[in-house]
Amino acid sequence: MPLVLAILLTGVVTAIAVVAMLVVRRRAPEGSFFEDGDRASGVFGVLATGFFLLLGFIIFLAFESYDESRTGAETEALVLGQQIETAQFFPAAVSPELTGQLLCYGRSVVSEEWDRMRAGTQGDALNPWGVALFRTLRTVEPKTATEQSAYDKWLDQTSDREAARLDRIHGAVGVIPAPMWVVLFFAAGLIFVYMLFFADSAERAVVQGMLAGSVAAVITASLLTLSVLDSPFEDGFGGLEPTAMERTLSQLTQGLQEVGIEIPLPCDESGAQLGTP
Repeated sequence: MPLVLAILLTGVVTAIAVVAMLVVRRRAPEGSFFEDGDRASGVFGVLATGFFLLLGFIIFLAFESYDESRTGAETEALVLGQQIETAQFFPAAVSPELTGQLLCYGRSVVSEEWDRMRAGTQGDALNPWGVALFRTLRTVEPKTATEQSAYDKWLDQTSDREAARLDRIHGAVGVIPAPMWVVLFFAAGLIFVYMLFFADSAERAVVQGMLAGSVAAVITASLLTLSVLDSPFEDGFGGLEPTAMERTLSQLTQGLQEVGIEIPLPCDESGAQLGTP
């Protein structure tokens, strides 16, 4: 969610809460609608504590998923770079092909997969270059000790890359079920309505407005934070970007040029295979 929109939404909800409190205050008796203010405050404390305990627990779970996606993206980029180094020790007949496919894999992650994750349409779709890498690897017959060592290392790195990819796309669909969102909004609404019963015509308007506005602002900001953590790839403030993979691709391109290796890439800038519509 864009930061400006989040601030605007928080401000609107806070303003509505303040206005609602001031409207109710006009007809409220002195000392609020409650005859026993201490008991009412105790009940309000129970409601607020229960809500924020539940919210805190859900935020913790959502942050774990968010961090898992971020870490997975960084690990995937790191392993991709390591695999390109390993590919240089394969037979000369397949080394350039594997290197080019790995670079196309990275481009596909940055352009195509990231867009699908933002749209929530990634699902269980395979990366086409992962399939191409497997097909190419099946043609490899290591003969020397160096080639055999590189082959074994490649298999381990492929497993690590695929595991990191699964971690990356895990958070794309969100981890908070719809019933939990319903409970959170219901509890937030209940707290807001209960707070209106503390309207007191004998108390200054600014104090009453602060009472309602501060509670509404904190709850709204907390729910917006939870929304960002539950949708880590959404455009806007806090959304994850393919920075690690972009950085890795840039470093690999420079590194290959430095050592004089020219690789004909079988894909365009977005990672789409050349010659496909």
